[in-house]
Amino acid sequence: MNEFYKKSSNEVIETLGVTDKGLNDEEIKKRREQYGFNELEEAARKSHLQVFIDQFKDFLVIILLAAALISAFLGKLESTLVIMVVITINAILGTIQHIKAEQSLKSLKALSSPTAKVLRNGQKVEIPSRELVVGDILYFDAGDYVSADGRILETYSLQVNESSLTGESESVLKVSEPIDVDNISIGDRKNMVFSGSFVTYGRAVVLVTGIGMNTEIGKIANLLENAKEKKTPLQASLDSFGRKLAIVILAISAFIFALDIFRGREIIDSFMFAVSLAVAAIPEALSSIVTIVLALGTQKMAKKNAIVRKLHAVESLGSISVICSDKTGTLTQNKMTVQKIYVDNKVLNHDDLDKNKVIEKKLILMALLCNDAITTEKKEIGDPTEVALVNLGEIYDMDELSIRKDYPRLGEIPFDSDRKLMSTVSKLKDRPIIITKGALDVLLLRAVKIETSNGIKELTEEDKKEIEKINKDFSKNGLRVLAFAYKDIEEGKDISLEDEKDLTFVGLVAMMDPPRLESAEAVANCIRAGIKPVMITGDHKITASAIAKQIGILKDEKEAMEGFELENISDEELKQKVQDISVYARVSPEHKIRIVRAWQERGNIVAMTGDGVNDAPALKQADIGIAMGITGTEVAKDAASMVLTDDNFSTIVKAISNGRSIYENIKNSIKFLLSGNTAGILSVLYASLGALPVPFAPVQLLFINLVTDSLPAIAIGLEPYNQNIMKEKPRDVNVPILNKSFALEVILEGMLIALSTIIAFHIGLSTGDASVASTMAFATLCLARLIHGFNSRSKESIFKIGVFSNKYIWIATIVGYLLLTAVLTFRPLMGIFEVTALNASQHGYIYGLSFIPLIVVQIYKLVFIKPEK
Repeated sequence: MNEFYKKSSNEVIETLGVTDKGLNDEEIKKRREQYGFNELEEAARKSHLQVFIDQFKDFLVIILLAAALISAFLGKLESTLVIMVVITINAILGTIQHIKAEQSLKSLKALSSPTAKVLRNGQKVEIPSRELVVGDILYFDAGDYVSADGRILETYSLQVNESSLTGESESVLKVSEPIDVDNISIGDRKNMVFSGSFVTYGRAVVLVTGIGMNTEIGKIANLLENAKEKKTPLQASLDSFGRKLAIVILAISAFIFALDIFRGREIIDSFMFAVSLAVAAIPEALSSIVTIVLALGTQKMAKKNAIVRKLHAVESLGSISVICSDKTGTLTQNKMTVQKIYVDNKVLNHDDLDKNKVIEKKLILMALLCNDAITTEKKEIGDPTEVALVNLGEIYDMDELSIRKDYPRLGEIPFDSDRKLMSTVSKLKDRPIIITKGALDVLLLRAVKIETSNGIKELTEEDKKEIEKINKDFSKNGLRVLAFAYKDIEEGKDISLEDEKDLTFVGLVAMMDPPRLESAEAVANCIRAGIKPVMITGDHKITASAIAKQIGILKDEKEAMEGFELENISDEELKQKVQDISVYARVSPEHKIRIVRAWQERGNIVAMTGDGVNDAPALKQADIGIAMGITGTEVAKDAASMVLTDDNFSTIVKAISNGRSIYENIKNSIKFLLSGNTAGILSVLYASLGALPVPFAPVQLLFINLVTDSLPAIAIGLEPYNQNIMKEKPRDVNVPILNKSFALEVILEGMLIALSTIIAFHIGLSTGDASVASTMAFATLCLARLIHGFNSRSKESIFKIGVFSNKYIWIATIVGYLLLTAVLTFRPLMGIFEVTALNASQHGYIYGLSFIPLIVVQIYKLVFIKPEK
């Protein structure tokens, strides 16, 4: 094995056969074939055949298989055939559901996978980390994940956190020099970086020496070998509920089996019926339907700029009651923009300047000349405040490059944070002048004159007071102010700090990072939905408060707090105050965690946004950590549950709306399954306790289970998002989905379907033919359950949400109806499913009775369910 840490940079480059242009396409292809992809080997995934076979390992299916074998042994081959066909179709559907969910999850993983900046074919490009090969030249900045082992070629104060490998939480300062020591530990190889660590400070150029399983973390791949997706809390809850329900249903089936035997029915028939009832009544598709709906829902959210990295986040989204959001880029446009200008004793809007007036044109010229920023159609290069000045020039068709060509720079004194000024020398009107820009408080001390439309005059104390008043007004509104002044100098004179005095004041330019246009509406939607938006920023209190007021987060100045104030109160005091604070300014990462914890201790579900390495702890602490996709570091994205690809606060609000809708759809799917199964159980119990003939043949129960469960339930899960859902309060996370009111709805709706089924059964019995009664009960239960899918779409009436707004429920219903019609009318199928021919009036009863639950429920919803306002 090559000990790369002992080699010099040049030796490593030579050993790996790399040029200063990086690898070319041909070399990448060769190395890909040699080393494979840069990924850890996951536990072997099951083949589609294995998944299919696993469908037969279910306890109830095993019982069903045993029943099929007994039927065959007793010569009832038709029953055996039907059972095997139904089981096989169920297994195929289960396999398809599993594959679909797996593919959805895989595509979501791909969306949020880390990227790497590399040099290839002489150009710096960004690629998915899995495509790295040995010999790639990598570039790292603070916040990047290290996704391969590598030897450092150049380092600029690089510090790396290697806690995932060494257990040490302190970041390691890296070097590029060789280390001539044998067998040193990973922690001491300071000229190497290792996969699984992350850059906390500085930058570096690194040569990849190991990928995938050949990295240090690959040697301890057992950390990741259980790459199985964990079940979400909802799935775990449903699994637990399913087990309890299965016990109850098995007990009912056993009771019916014993009752049938007591009444003299044949053991095999009684056994077959009891098993079929259990299979039909237990909603074994619950968990897989939840997975499919969650996965499809998250894919839909990804198309709307919210990538959900962890499925449980979808469930929590509906319960969020507090959103702690950064200001810059999330609530604002992340682009400094000139708002106001003070020149010639007037305050003007940024687009009200008159470039035909000498003094106003001079101010624009100064803004472009004392400036290093450049903008093109594709990107803006330079300090944000300087870019804002260049964009101001564009409003007046003054291009910075043309201006700088016409008035070349002759000298400069760069900006210095201590003196708060920047000065340049340019030639205007055949004479050189110094243009100085900077903080007003500093510049005003150096100014002795002021230029107005009436000419240049002495700068009086009254003038200074007026300028300071205007500056104060700008600052109160959250504007960042730059002052401009100038003076003539001698031709050919070298500029020095001594020249930044005796200046002539020209004007002020006030700018800010304005709120996103959609932020105010998003904040209003939050408040309407019972969610408190909180701004947490490192910016100054005045600026933060001004933005927060504009978008509706801040109502009163008392609702704003600075970081130093947080330092002076205890966690208990913060817990009491936190609900009254809407803006936190000048905060540190530790403050963010305290704020999140304070809300959580009050019982709130908190979402937190962040983009930097230092935001990762707060993102992990929050119930939903939300990372920025554009400005966010890989560390922040990894710590987050959700990534915004547009860094937009309004996308968070949309994601909450979508999360609420997905949860509601899942809840409705579950209600549909349970109410339909309840109807079947109640119908059978009624017949058994009333000593009536058996209402359903075993094969009919299997058909009901196959046709009326999965497809309609998934279709309900794909219901379009409810526009009124953000008018409701956040869901209480402690209230289980299967609560008393939910159970009551399930039972009442199940009783309605059962009532229609029982009436149809009695109408059939009145003919004196038990087979007609059974056929009518079977057809009514089947059709009523299919139609009941429309009831389960929403808690509101279908006439309010749109009868045809969900095409999937129509497809599922029509497919089910066609299959039922085939069973009732196609002779070969009639024999297999033990149904008898019905006359027109009997068919009429079936249709009429099947629609009763729909009519009753829809009337109730129209009369009693009022939409949120």
